[in-house]
Amino acid sequence: MTPDTLFSVHGKTALVTGGATGIGRMAAEALVRAGARVLIASRKGAACEAVAEELNALGASGRAEGLTGDLSSEDGIDALVAEIKVRTQTLDILMNNSGTTWGAPLGQFPHQAWQRVMNVNVAGLFDLTQKLLALLVASGSEDDPARVINVGSVMGEIPLGDGAYSYAASKAATLHLTKILAKELAGQHITVNALAPGPFVSKMTAFATGDPARRAKVGADVPLGRVGREEDIAGCVLFLCGRGGSYVTGAVIPVSGGINVQTGGNIFAGGLE
Repeated sequence: MTPDTLFSVHGKTALVTGGATGIGRMAAEALVRAGARVLIASRKGAACEAVAEELNALGASGRAEGLTGDLSSEDGIDALVAEIKVRTQTLDILMNNSGTTWGAPLGQFPHQAWQRVMNVNVAGLFDLTQKLLALLVASGSEDDPARVINVGSVMGEIPLGDGAYSYAASKAATLHLTKILAKELAGQHITVNALAPGPFVSKMTAFATGDPARRAKVGADVPLGRVGREEDIAGCVLFLCGRGGSYVTGAVIPVSGGINVQTGGNIFAGGLE
């Protein structure tokens, strides 16, 4: 088996939510370049259509289609599911990337920030996945399971709030839900894995990564010395979705430059001086 076959998704159909910007956009491009038909959905359908045009202009072996998908309400999810079922009878890959956040200092964090963030990042992810199960089951087989990739965050792995308390808690829930679904869906030939990214350039992180100077400062605090790049996401997605990842489920891949294992210094260092 060659690297081309291990990481190819040629002929597969994928749905990437939140695929117009950031990590979703990176994943969508990787899948298109590797031969997939990629449905890109977000609340801003026009932006998704524009990105699909950009990806189709690459001349890659895959194709992209943009559509509207609002995961903040049950009606929005139902509308997206109905549109997906019009476009395909099977779904090989579901990447749950749509998400939202809210930042405020402790002591000023509003109650409404919890419902909004948890509704999209956890309830929306779960509801969309279960409503697309029939399409995933129709695609999966013992040799080539259907794939679900949930986008969590390193903030869901370690006790790091940074003023985004509901976001961090929602991502912890995402990672735990990933393992639950991996256990429950393995018998139906569906793998469920998660990414736990650190800082990447995106619309959500523009306040801290929007220009090179601030991006460099953020990267300096990462153990590996930089923020994430497009190829970091592309490599993980193609591994999980290709033949090389067909025996992996319930995994959380820490695409965070080492933040996930960052700890304090040597607790005995002072006594050794």
